[in-house]
Amino acid sequence: MECVFCAIVTGRIAAFRVADEPAGVAFLDTRPVFRGHVLVVPRDHLVTLADLPVGALADYFGLVRRLSVAVETGLGAGGTFVAINNRVSQSVPHLHTHVVPRTKGDGLRGFFWPRTRYADDTEARSYADRIRAGLQGM
Repeated sequence: MECVFCAIVTGRIAAFRVADEPAGVAFLDTRPVFRGHVLVVPRDHLVTLADLPVGALADYFGLVRRLSVAVETGLGAGGTFVAINNRVSQSVPHLHTHVVPRTKGDGLRGFFWPRTRYADDTEARSYADRIRAGLQGM
């Protein structure tokens, strides 16, 4: 079965495009959190952020940055929420970045699940150490 985002990139599926550049394509989400919610996808079929070649990072995130500003400016939004899901909660297995317009008091809370605290500094340090270890060799 063909990837729906690949079909949008190639034009086989229609979408409300807001940008079409070598670095990627941006279009309105069909199920927006708020009207003006944009998805930015790379042209190539990549599943997660880890699959995006290092050489493509600047151009791809440059497009995401410009879309973030354009959503604020074009919609008069107070700000934006920019997010990527990798595998978990990734509704389409093609890398995509959400650019969601925000306004003060808009009620968005779903992206910020219940907060917790570390039991103590030792536990926090343990998590920091494990993440640092994951960076080794990258």
